[in-house]
Amino acid sequence: MWKREESNRSTNTAPVAGASKPPSSIATSAGHLSGIESRVPRNNVVHVGRSVVIKGEISGSEDLMIEGKVDGKITLPQSTLTVGAEGKLKAEISAKVVIVLGEVKGNVSASEKVDIRDHGTVNGDIITKKLAIADGAHFRGSIDMQPQADASEKRKVIPKSEKAAQQPSIPRLP
Repeated sequence: MWKREESNRSTNTAPVAGASKPPSSIATSAGHLSGIESRVPRNNVVHVGRSVVIKGEISGSEDLMIEGKVDGKITLPQSTLTVGAEGKLKAEISAKVVIVLGEVKGNVSASEKVDIRDHGTVNGDIITKKLAIADGAHFRGSIDMQPQADASEKRKVIPKSEKAAQQPSIPRLP
């Protein structure tokens, strides 16, 4: 005969990936984490292993390391995307920082920096503020280096009508 108490106990004691304690001992009633806070670093990196294949869209606010295959779109506006040495991406990428050790086919847009490391390959257009391409890296596409935000603020664009008004008038001779 089925006993309700035993089945509840067995579901509460199932291990959580990366945690050594059962879920009931990890989360407190207030929703705060206890026990794992000291073991989990602040800047987590989500890792997608070599055997994982993803087709679709990925978005988030955590740093991401991809060793597997992705076909689709990746959006990480405030985070770093690292394409591992075994990673193969056929995707449109938008992130804060993109580091390529593997292979990327598709356009890459990074608000801060794109870094193509040794043996890394990018086949697509890159839009970024800073770009680093190591010896031994492969790149095919176009590069759009956007100006720094600080530089655009320093360079004030003055319309022609205002320029004319600011220039001193020179008296004309008859």
